[in-house]
Amino acid sequence: MKKYLKNFTKFSLIAFFALSINAEYKLGADYRMVNNPLPVKRDGIVEVTESFWYGCAHCYSFEPFVNSWKSKLNDDVKFTKMPITWGGIHQLHASLYYTIESLKLDPSTHSAVFVTIHKEGNFLQNPKAIEEFLGKFGVAPEVTKQYLNSFGVKQKVNMGIKYARELKISSVPMMIVDGTYVIESKRSMAEMLKVVDHVIELQKPNS
Repeated sequence: MKKYLKNFTKFSLIAFFALSINAEYKLGADYRMVNNPLPVKRDGIVEVTESFWYGCAHCYSFEPFVNSWKSKLNDDVKFTKMPITWGGIHQLHASLYYTIESLKLDPSTHSAVFVTIHKEGNFLQNPKAIEEFLGKFGVAPEVTKQYLNSFGVKQKVNMGIKYARELKISSVPMMIVDGTYVIESKRSMAEMLKVVDHVIELQKPNS
């Protein structure tokens, strides 16, 4: 009987702490639900998207946190980045992002863009500057120009415009879980990712 009570107490404490953790972050306070959620694939994988902009100082600071976080994700979570497309400069930088992806350059190239903008003061505000920048990574100017203006890159930028409009993305960095929940940068960046982890666990049964 004592053993039963001991085990019961043990499991009760585990359940209590689990509930405490689940109650730590609340809908409407720490994350919000999208008014018109996007369709969920229901393939057992939770899709997490970071909406960002190279020119955003907070996104630059967030980069090492999110890179460390994504390296520890399990196979049932898929992480992607989607550059914001509010205006002309955002769309140009989005084209740069998709050009880097299309050329299959090393992922560190994205970090180099952040450093160039925020540390070296080169805002990459026109195609010529981008051509010169990618030239440092062995990409010929004509190749950069070709990709920046390609149908594939333009299509992805247009998809980003539609995505941002549907989810009402008004700030960056922002994390979107399965096109259903949005987590904004309200506290520390480490805390923001804890909220993302919490929402991922909530969403898993629905993915």
